[in-house]
Amino acid sequence: MKVLHFYKTYYPLSYGGVEQVIYQLASGSALCGVEPTVLTLSPHKVSRVTQVNGHSVHRCRSIFQIASTDFSLSAFYRFNELARNADIIHYHFPWPFMDLVHLTAKVKKPSVVTYHSDIVKQKNLLKLYRPIKNKFLESVDAIVATSPNYRVTSDLLQRHQKKVEVIPIGLDRGLYPPKNADRRQYWENVLGKKFFLFMGVLRYYKGLNILLDSLALGDLPTVIIGAGPIEYELKVKAESLGLKNITFLGQVSEEDKVAILDLSYAVVFPSHLRSEAFGISLLEGAMFGKPMISSEIGTGTSFINSDQQTGIVVPPSSPKDLNIAMTYLWDNPKVAARMGLKAIERYEALFTADKMCQAYAALYQRLIDEKSK
Repeated sequence: MKVLHFYKTYYPLSYGGVEQVIYQLASGSALCGVEPTVLTLSPHKVSRVTQVNGHSVHRCRSIFQIASTDFSLSAFYRFNELARNADIIHYHFPWPFMDLVHLTAKVKKPSVVTYHSDIVKQKNLLKLYRPIKNKFLESVDAIVATSPNYRVTSDLLQRHQKKVEVIPIGLDRGLYPPKNADRRQYWENVLGKKFFLFMGVLRYYKGLNILLDSLALGDLPTVIIGAGPIEYELKVKAESLGLKNITFLGQVSEEDKVAILDLSYAVVFPSHLRSEAFGISLLEGAMFGKPMISSEIGTGTSFINSDQQTGIVVPPSSPKDLNIAMTYLWDNPKVAARMGLKAIERYEALFTADKMCQAYAALYQRLIDEKSK
């Protein structure tokens, strides 16, 4: 069956959680009889059609942006063209422009939307967008929540609960670079043998200011991988707090990320707002068998990290509780090691890409069968 994925950004021009999910689906679903195509936008002149790990990626030129929402006139035509040849349209929410394209499309095919996150920040614009959003969600055939936690705690998903089902995000370890002993040794020389690790885009909802405040209570060695809009602000704050054991590495290659993750002692993930709907880098920690520390925000982070089993879940926005958890893991290596083993067991039981791809393939087929009746 042919599946068209539609989202505003995609590899290799943009790296993020949604892009990772689409990449994992597109790369792994061929084994389930799925032929994936991705339609996305770009603000730059790029090749119209490229290949990414064996699947086609079509790019339309973005002409302007409002509140992180890209718009493209050519995408209307291109979407209709590609959708006519697809058996299933797979949307990735939120992206208001996508809703407009769907609602004005001339092609009517079975449709599924992966609901990656509530819209949290743009509350005023949300009032204007709400009628379109509701019409869009009412018109699709199925809505997928990425964790049972988010399904229960999202007011919007509760309003559409009859068509909501849960398919957890999964990762394929084989799509990551293999462990490299030389790179691991290099980073051990740079960073030492024992440190906490944060990975991700440095955004407002990641709770990194809370992490810095917690380190001011006990300056445990911590490494931050990633760049983003609050990077400079965080570095200034770390200096003002007099933190000596924090290292900002910025963006690193996938090979180096694997080496640093493999070397790390534990993963700390202090996201404190519902904008963090799942936590791909937290799941990467579980995949590598690392104990985890995360916050209870009613999202997929507490589905990945089971409190006192795979790690510790703390109240959000609490530097004191975060520091207590970090100190406890630091001082109890046997407990940390046991939690790391449980983390990889939970990953293999619930979060492999193979399980995710099989679940989506079954959903696609069911929707096609229902439409044909």
